[in-house]
Amino acid sequence: MKMLIVYYSLYGHVHQMAEAVASGAREVEGAEVMLRRVPETLPEVVLEKMGAVEAQRAFAHIPICTVDELPQADAIIFGTPTRFGNMCGQMRQFLDATGQLWANGALIGKVGSVFTSTATQHGGQESTILSFHTTLLHHGMVIVGLPYSFQGQMGVSDVFGGSPYGASTITDGDGSRMPSERDLEGARYQGKHVATITARLVS
Repeated sequence: MKMLIVYYSLYGHVHQMAEAVASGAREVEGAEVMLRRVPETLPEVVLEKMGAVEAQRAFAHIPICTVDELPQADAIIFGTPTRFGNMCGQMRQFLDATGQLWANGALIGKVGSVFTSTATQHGGQESTILSFHTTLLHHGMVIVGLPYSFQGQMGVSDVFGGSPYGASTITDGDGSRMPSERDLEGARYQGKHVATITARLVS
């Protein structure tokens, strides 16, 4: 059972969530988990001005994904930061290159899932994941979210991400807040849940 985690991370928040998703998925027997990044579209000079170069060195060892890798997986879990309530441009450009896969029905029946990060509690966590689902549905994928059996998404005791649509984290406007343990727990739960569902479908 091959599971592919494909993500874009600018300052490391989504990368940390991706590692947690991978950790959860590996708890399921038979799961072969691979982490991949989508190609960067911003020039180096822009990344430097944004202060992102140093942060990206922490996950520069993660291989860049190619669209040809997608059909080889039984499940694909996508991670993206929010851009105005939608996926980031880097992820959009990557998915826009999957037209041939769509034409061939190469992803039909595969499991798809999404996690995200936003700067604020209401900065598009749900709309980003839900609008991402549209692309997955066009590919004929079977969507899996983060069920309420993960009780960590319940309550109002503190600031945390997570919804039935998928795991998420909140970075604050300056990116100073890294994923909390509850956010990472949700990501691990989602990874394990997706792997469990995928195992059933594969068998």
